[in-house]
Amino acid sequence: MPTKRELLTAKDINGAWVILPTTAKEGAEDWRMTDTLDLDETSRAIEGLIRAGIDGLLSMGTFGEGATLTLDEKKRFMATLVESVRGRIPCFVGTTTLNTRDTIALTRYAADLGADGTMLGIPMWCAPSVATAVRFYKDVAEACPNMAICVYANPEAFKFDFPHAFWAQIGEIPQVVSCKYIGVAGLLQNIDLSKRRVRLMPIELDYYAGARVDEFVTAFWSSGAVCGPKPTIALRDEVAKARQTGDWSRAKKINDEMGKTVQTLFPHGSFKEFSMYNIGIEKERMQAAGWMKVGPCRPPYHVMPEDIREGARIAGQRWAELDKRMPIF
Repeated sequence: MPTKRELLTAKDINGAWVILPTTAKEGAEDWRMTDTLDLDETSRAIEGLIRAGIDGLLSMGTFGEGATLTLDEKKRFMATLVESVRGRIPCFVGTTTLNTRDTIALTRYAADLGADGTMLGIPMWCAPSVATAVRFYKDVAEACPNMAICVYANPEAFKFDFPHAFWAQIGEIPQVVSCKYIGVAGLLQNIDLSKRRVRLMPIELDYYAGARVDEFVTAFWSSGAVCGPKPTIALRDEVAKARQTGDWSRAKKINDEMGKTVQTLFPHGSFKEFSMYNIGIEKERMQAAGWMKVGPCRPPYHVMPEDIREGARIAGQRWAELDKRMPIF
C-alpha cells in the first residue's frame, strides 16, 4: 500500500489537476452489466498523465460517474487509482453520496486505501441552506481528519449556488484545502472570504483569466488533458513563466487555442443544457479525441440527442488536433 502523505494544505495545491473519467467496458450502458470497469485502461491513462507531468488527480465526480457506479465498483476503482499513482502525485477520489453517513463511510474507506483526499459535493436531494452545506463539510472533516477535501462547487449538480456566505465559513475547516470552481465570477472575493486557506481552482479554460486576477490562483482543473495532455501542461508552464517575465502573450495564445476547441461543446451555448448531458458530452468528447478509451456512459445518463453528441465529437477532435500541434509557437 502506498505511503499516505501528511494532510495537504492549500500551499500544496498547485499546477494542473486532471479529472479522470471512470473508464467503462463495452456494453456498460446496459443496466444488466454488473462489472463495468476497465481498470487496465485506467492504469494506462494514469501512467501516461503522470509521465506528461500533471500535478494531481481528481476523480469520481460528474463525468467520473460517481452517481452511477455501484458501491463495489467505487471501491475497486479507488483501489486502482491509489495503486496506479503509487504516491507520485496527490490523488483525490470522489466520495459524494446522498447522505452524510454513507459519505463518511466511503471517505474513511478511501483514506484506508491511501488516497490523499476527496473531491466532495453536497448530497443531491433537498436544496441545502448555507448552514446545511457548511455543517455537511464540517461533519465529514471531523469524521475523517486525515483526508483533505476539495469542494466540488457545481451549482447545477448540487442545487446550491455556493454563495459568498458559504466561502466565509468554509475556510475555517482545516481539511478543506481546494475547490473545483466554475467560472471566474466572484473568484477574487471568494478567495478573500475563505481567508486564502482554500485554493479555488478554475477550469483550464479560465486559468489564464484567473491567474491574471490574483497570484493565489496557482492551480486549475482539467478535463481536456484526457483528450491529450500537451496543451494543459503547456498552459500551466506558460502561466508560470508569465508571472516571472510579465509577458502573458504565449499563455494567452494557448488559452485562445483551447477556447476554439470547445465552441461546439455547449449546446446552444448553454451551461444549463450542457449540465443535462454533462456525462455523455464529456465522455463522447474524450472518446473522439482518442487519447484515452473511456467507453460508454452508464445508465441512465447514456441517453443523449445526436446533435449534442456530434458537437462533443467535434470538440474532442479539435482538442486532439491541438495536442498534435503542440508546441504552437
